[in-house]
Amino acid sequence: MRRFAADRARRAVAASLRGTAASSSRSAAPSPLAPAPRHPASPVGAAAMAAAMARVMSTAAAGTPAVSLDTINPKVLKCEYAVRGEIVTHAQNLQQELQKNPDSLPFDEILYCNIGNPQSLGQQPVTYFREVLSLCDHPALLDKSETHALYSSDAIDRAWQILDKIPGRATGAYSHSQGIKGLRDEIAAGIAARDGFHASGDNIFLTDGASPAVHMMMQLLIRSEKDGILCPIPQYPLYSASIALHGGSLVCSLTTLLCYSLLHVESDQSHLNLQFSEILHVPYFLDEETGWGLEVDELKKQLEEARSKGITVRALVVINPGNPTGQVLAEENQKKIVEFCKNEGLVLLADEVYQENIYVEDKQFHSFKKIARSLGYTDDDLPLVSFQSVSKGYYGECGKRGGYMEITGFSPEVREQIYKVASVNLCSNVSGQILASLVMNPPKAGDESFESFMVERDGILSSLARRAKALEEAFNSLEGITCNKAEGAMYLFPRLHLPQKAIGAAQAAGTAPDAYYAKRLLEATGIVVVPGSGFGQVPGTWHIRCTILPQEDKIPAIISRFKEFHEKFMDEFRD
Repeated sequence: MRRFAADRARRAVAASLRGTAASSSRSAAPSPLAPAPRHPASPVGAAAMAAAMARVMSTAAAGTPAVSLDTINPKVLKCEYAVRGEIVTHAQNLQQELQKNPDSLPFDEILYCNIGNPQSLGQQPVTYFREVLSLCDHPALLDKSETHALYSSDAIDRAWQILDKIPGRATGAYSHSQGIKGLRDEIAAGIAARDGFHASGDNIFLTDGASPAVHMMMQLLIRSEKDGILCPIPQYPLYSASIALHGGSLVCSLTTLLCYSLLHVESDQSHLNLQFSEILHVPYFLDEETGWGLEVDELKKQLEEARSKGITVRALVVINPGNPTGQVLAEENQKKIVEFCKNEGLVLLADEVYQENIYVEDKQFHSFKKIARSLGYTDDDLPLVSFQSVSKGYYGECGKRGGYMEITGFSPEVREQIYKVASVNLCSNVSGQILASLVMNPPKAGDESFESFMVERDGILSSLARRAKALEEAFNSLEGITCNKAEGAMYLFPRLHLPQKAIGAAQAAGTAPDAYYAKRLLEATGIVVVPGSGFGQVPGTWHIRCTILPQEDKIPAIISRFKEFHEKFMDEFRD
């Protein structure tokens, strides 16, 4: 080891000597035609080389790694993503323990309620989508007579149509960086049918799910830490994470803040709020008391505060239906939001990946583009980006990584820059592109697959609605928990009214109270939820996010385990 360190030091010093010589030569700036100067090294250069040698030898002797937390990009350190964070890592370790010794824990399986990953919890893929995908990936099947006995005729026809749009009919080849043109046109046709307003395939960028599209827009909009994005609180941590990675104002990264507040300040609420307002720049708070409502007055307040601190607010993020909160915005509310963005010169970033997940009769999904067009706004009035994904809805094809963004209201020059950013990644995966086109253009009445497709789709959505209602009622039946109705999306975000003793125990353990609760829940029941502090919440309130995705026959057991744990927890820490 010592010999290796010494060799490394010698190589580093040699490189330093070469660099110093080159630097000396450049500083002299001789004529290209002049002969190379011949003179001894200057005393200053020798001293610098000696110092460099000392530093290198010291580092090598100490065995300091070339890459450490001190030397990686600090933006990565600021990035937090609680959905796959510490609680989930702990759950995976417990799962390995169960596999080695099934009797070692007080439960027999880990129930992952932390992430919107339907097929991992037993949801079956939609037959029609998979039929078309398999035929596109293996076109030789289309020439076999037995294929017509195994596949529906409209799936076969659709596969031919899609393959004809793919150069060389090769799903394993790179595509256009923006996505296959014919598939983008199909998606645009689906958007137009949904909204009643024109859509163009030229405005569609196909991506590996919605997340890369969000990152692309953050790369485009954030120029420095003086740029900010208005994000909801609570919010899906993709937004705070991507803002941190791309160097903008840390508008919503609350986990560190709340833990700091609990561990290092007194419980005085005004002090806590002071810490909060000093550190965060442009969050906007959803109103839990009104079912997680989005108030435009709150947007204006946060925008003005951010601008007073010298922050240039570039865009507004709206998640509808909401994640993690499950609310569905009313049409009138959406109109006010569009007007706000128009008047304030903000880009509207509309996360609409849960547009199929609506569980209440008095609400329906309206895209923000539809709202903007219904108000008479054109591309010249409002820059708007809509995100969609094949991971959610009733399809749940998370692993296929398909999605898109529709961009409107951007100049041709800016669109060229967006295309350049997309080109860096070459293209999104072609299977995901195909799925995105199928999701936006599923079977229609008269197609052979239509009836079976509708049975599958409606069966999944109605089951999700029943699961949401059962979990909501269970949470609200418990002492110290209140939970708003899940109108849409895939989650419930119940509030924990924890005893002071429990908060004190969390402080002693060096963690946030909801994280403490979630860890105790996991270790007692095997149920994995995400602490609300990973999504952001009003200071002094505590929540957990729980998916509604475990299969319906497992919901009663989850409720039973949860109730038993919660009652014991409340008894243990009762004030």
